Amino acid sequence: MSLDAASFVFWISITGLVVGAALWAWSFIEKHPIRRLRQMDCGTVLVFSSILLRFVGQGKPLGVIEWALALLSPLFVAGALWRLSRTACPAKGPMKHNKGGMA
Repeated sequence: MSLDAASFVFWISITGLVVGAALWAWSFIEKHPIRRLRQMDCGTVLVFSSILLRFVGQGKPLGVIEWALALLSPLFVAGALWRLSRTACPAKGPMKHNKGGMA
């Protein structure tokens, strides 16, 4: 079995889709609300990024639903990444605005 670029992109996108869907599904079991939100956002980023990767790797023209996903996916990815950055833990160590205090 030879692995060309199109099949390599296909398998990477399938892997991202499976891992993203698993993270998203696992977030419903999580008890901690911030961890649940971060798992759901990570799953969203992986799922929609794998959809965009599939569009890049396929050789046929896009249909109507695929164009709608191609236009909406970056919005979902950007929203999830923004929320991930807002819920990140504060940095450890000296803080510049606190005149050398610890976090």
